Amino acid sequence: MTRLIEAVRQGAGREQLLACPVPESYRAVHLRRGEDHLFQGLHGRNKDVRRTLHVGEVPMPELAPDEVLVAVMAAAVNYNTVWSALYEPIPTFRFLEQFARQGGWAGRHDRDYQVVGSDAAGVVVRVGSAVRHWSPGDRVVVNPPYIDEQDPDAQRDGMLTEGMLAWGFETNFGAFGDFAVVRATQLVPKPPHLSWEEAACNTLCLGTAYRMLISERGARIKIGDVVLIWGAAGGLGSYAVQLVRRAGGIAVGVVGSDAKADLLTDLGCHAVINRNDVGLGEDGTEPATAWKALGSAIRREVGEDPHVVFEHVGRATFETSVNVVRRGGTVVTCGSSSGYRHSYDNRYLWMRLKRVIGSHGANIHEAWEANRLLRLGSVVPALSRVYPLEQAPEATRSVQLNEHEGKVGLLVLATDEDQGVEDWELRKKVGEERLRLFREHAAQKESR
Repeated sequence: MTRLIEAVRQGAGREQLLACPVPESYRAVHLRRGEDHLFQGLHGRNKDVRRTLHVGEVPMPELAPDEVLVAVMAAAVNYNTVWSALYEPIPTFRFLEQFARQGGWAGRHDRDYQVVGSDAAGVVVRVGSAVRHWSPGDRVVVNPPYIDEQDPDAQRDGMLTEGMLAWGFETNFGAFGDFAVVRATQLVPKPPHLSWEEAACNTLCLGTAYRMLISERGARIKIGDVVLIWGAAGGLGSYAVQLVRRAGGIAVGVVGSDAKADLLTDLGCHAVINRNDVGLGEDGTEPATAWKALGSAIRREVGEDPHVVFEHVGRATFETSVNVVRRGGTVVTCGSSSGYRHSYDNRYLWMRLKRVIGSHGANIHEAWEANRLLRLGSVVPALSRVYPLEQAPEATRSVQLNEHEGKVGLLVLATDEDQGVEDWELRKKVGEERLRLFREHAAQKESR
């Protein structure tokens, strides 16, 4: 253990942290350049991400003037780490190479290793010379979008900047390490009533769902809107359910098992539909007939067609989403975990005046607004299980196989769960039952 890590764990203040030297290397979960051949000839679940995710020492990078060095207390797994570890659809080392061509500080990112991970909570231990609003000792959470703040579009919407990258996916020095390098424009304050692992699991999925549903750049749902949510018990979906409820909408969740349906009922989802009951297999089988069965099920449950479809599954569900949303309705999409190339009958889109909105992450203002909902207790973490950093490959494998509900967390410098809570009165007000809902369901599932 280095002096700096020990000081962070002891809750040291600014001067004490600055007195401790930054180590020359640190422990991190990383990929290695050139290992994409390991999956040649393999398909589906046989492509095991545990083969390419390595835990070991990596060199400490130099800090740019607009960056901060964060001691990572906890992190969380997102599906983009699965893509990185599979080297699909292209090896993310190509992103690093492209980024490095900008020259200057960007050149540091093109290395023979990549530290992955896009969700983290921790303590600022160093700030670059141009950083004004953050200081060593600040407790923070990282918003993944890594924007070019000098792009004119950054004044309108940081997500529109030409150089916007997904931190820990299209950049190096991500969340899965004892330390992480982030731009100052990525930081939001840690909610004081949450533990480190609870704080770390929200930002990517909650911010993305907020932009998709609430922001003026998304669907802008209103009271009474029926919202169909695919994968409603997963990371994105579980935050979407909470946001729809808080906005006064009617959440209709689609899941693949009865256990996930039970979780959604406890979360407050108005109606839950098991995809297998309407003939929608994992690969979207027979969408031409199954979407009609899904539409009938939705009308049976809530009395009308959805105003909005919350779409992130992609190829397996996109045609169904376009077909099932009501005339004049909106499909808002942020990803394609089942495949990027979508096909659908365009007549259902243009002749029924429907819209498709592309969405991606959250700008820093949206991230602060979503974080405010956490601080108010209006939204709770969707954390279902926590692994130590050494087991990050196993944790990522569970996400790859969709064996989880909500989000999967990692303890990094935090030595145990439930550390880092500062405001116990607020925590009591929000309620342990709500805060631990996903973990209790996961524990019950494992005990069966």
